[in-house]
Amino acid sequence: MFVEILSCTTLKKNLISIRTLGMVLGIVLCIILWNTPITGLSFDGQKCLALILGAMVWWVTGVSSPGFTALGLLSSFYIFLDKSLVPAELIFKPWTTATIYLVVGGFLLAYAVEKSGLGKRFSLFFLSRFANSWRSIIICCYVLGALLSILIPHPWPRSFLLMSIMNCAMHSSELPEDGKAQIGLAIFAGSVPSSMILLTGDSTLNVLVGSFANVNIGYFDWILYMGLPALLACTLTCTLQLLLFRQPWEFTLDKDFLAEQRNSLGKMSWDEKKVSFWICLAVILWMTASLHGIHPGWVGLWTSIALSLPVIGDILDVEAWKKVHIGTLFFLVAAISIGTVSQATGLIDWIVTIINHWIFPSDPLLFALFALGVCMCSHLVFGSAIAVLGAITPIIIKVGSAAGISPIVCSMIAYTAIVLHWVLPMHHVNLLVGLGKNEGGYTEHDVLRFGSAQTIVVVLVCIAEILWWTFIGLI
Repeated sequence: MFVEILSCTTLKKNLISIRTLGMVLGIVLCIILWNTPITGLSFDGQKCLALILGAMVWWVTGVSSPGFTALGLLSSFYIFLDKSLVPAELIFKPWTTATIYLVVGGFLLAYAVEKSGLGKRFSLFFLSRFANSWRSIIICCYVLGALLSILIPHPWPRSFLLMSIMNCAMHSSELPEDGKAQIGLAIFAGSVPSSMILLTGDSTLNVLVGSFANVNIGYFDWILYMGLPALLACTLTCTLQLLLFRQPWEFTLDKDFLAEQRNSLGKMSWDEKKVSFWICLAVILWMTASLHGIHPGWVGLWTSIALSLPVIGDILDVEAWKKVHIGTLFFLVAAISIGTVSQATGLIDWIVTIINHWIFPSDPLLFALFALGVCMCSHLVFGSAIAVLGAITPIIIKVGSAAGISPIVCSMIAYTAIVLHWVLPMHHVNLLVGLGKNEGGYTEHDVLRFGSAQTIVVVLVCIAEILWWTFIGLI
């Protein structure tokens, strides 16, 4: 039904109706929960539940930009909840941590790589070497997305940069619309699993895993825990796309055109060399964080500052700040605060008490499948990956701890279940930003077809994770 609404000719009117309905529904739901006594839950916990579910409805129905809803939720926490339980320092604590500044640095570094032309040079070199057939081009989109995650620590600019390069590379190939849609899916849907390989692969979502578990995950720790499962996720997602979307036309890649594009770039510019140096230094410092103790967030931030200085940088200027999505930052703060505020008001303990009446397994594999189902169902209903991570992960950790599962394992299970899962574009912003003819070229129907089958991939990766974590001694 949602897809049909988005696809109809009266799109704008329907969206206005959905937003208006969502606004009213969120307010009504909040008022009802606020004023209906709930057995075993304190009044502050009840108010917290009302505010969170009201915000969730607003996020799902797109009442306003996610950042505005996040601002409303954060300010409501401060105004309406008992300040002795939920002080301002608790609500806005994420702003004082390196997590947020890793995101800021991620946006700035992405802009530096794009502005210097380094990302385009690297991508064209890779395509000219390894792209031959249509199948190899789709595979290259996944591989390039993973490789560019080393240079650009955020999936959106990576995807748009790669899309522009692929459009350029395919310029003389006379691709039909279906072909562009398949490339768009390979880039934007492929950015989901490829962002899971490195801690800095998605500076918005990946940093949340350690925050929820109160564990400082290092660069190599992340590679050890998530590297192999993420590579499996990339392989399975790419294979699934090749099986679902066949090539119904003849295709020949114009290698001469690619060579012309590479030659037009000339020799590596001074700006590209400077960006390469600072990015390499940042990666080295990220890798050796266990030795020097500097959080990746501060490394990314200081690398960005270096790229703004004369002589040694001079790449980032005032325009770079336009690339920092302040709404995303507030959204991230709200996602983290949902968990901490829910814990402080007793809401999480109340939910765990209810769940404890269910029969849930203590075996790691069975528990993972149980948690997987809870997380995917929640994500299916509420949509936003960040919001669902913030609301569900603390609960999974609490329940898992009672079953003897470590918090970091619980957090990574929830992360995998929510981040790797989508059915509609609203379920993952990586897919949403590429939706449409003028962006990635794919439609809601393409996403639905792909996402429905992707559920199998999520389950297989989750099982593989448990086996891998058992093998390395994490479980």
